[in-house]
Amino acid sequence: MSDKKIIIAIDGYSSSGKSTMARRLAAEIGYRYIDSGAMYRAVTLYALENGIIASDGSINRPALQKALPKLHIDFMPMTDGSQHTMLNGRDVETEIRQLRVSDNVSPVAAIKEVRTALTDLQRRLGRDKGIVMDGRDIGTTVFPDAELKVFVNASAEMRARRRFLEMNDKGDDVNYEEVLANVVRRDHIDETREESPLRRAADAVDLDNSSMSIDEQNRWLEDQFHKALTRAK
Repeated sequence: MSDKKIIIAIDGYSSSGKSTMARRLAAEIGYRYIDSGAMYRAVTLYALENGIIASDGSINRPALQKALPKLHIDFMPMTDGSQHTMLNGRDVETEIRQLRVSDNVSPVAAIKEVRTALTDLQRRLGRDKGIVMDGRDIGTTVFPDAELKVFVNASAEMRARRRFLEMNDKGDDVNYEEVLANVVRRDHIDETREESPLRRAADAVDLDNSSMSIDEQNRWLEDQFHKALTRAK
């Protein structure tokens, strides 16, 4: 492997498989994987647990803004090669994947102060390069100069099915229709928010993985990495 380190930005819609492929590539090439979506989920979990998000979904923005400097978000490597999201020293990996967090994360992520705080943190984590980061605005806002940008998409129905099967495997009591509704709602919020909306970077490489196996998309991404590394030399 070359000593040259680059930044790999993988953006796309919710439940499009970004995290799975980003995590696998990072492990394969010896880079650090950063799940930016987990950061927004951690903030959302904190807001839910501390009454900042009301039962009707409304957000107390001044309270959330005041809380942001007190939130410490990091990732802990696990013995099986995975990593867990840590919020103020607490392992919240299971909690942030619950549907109640999924239902509220897009409105939280649309708040300017939240995006500013987490963008600053993400840039610090990528200061020395050698990272794979996935999210909604990594290639457009966080790292516009990333050497490799990928934009991932699949139909809403396919993404909802994947998410539904994943949650069922974990024992979550959900049905397909509510997962699909969540996916469609998040797409709309992500695309229309004022602060760093989800969009494809002009120099991103497109990947529609609707009909691809995990192995096929992994091979495709690794090939893109080697091409980008060659261009960066």
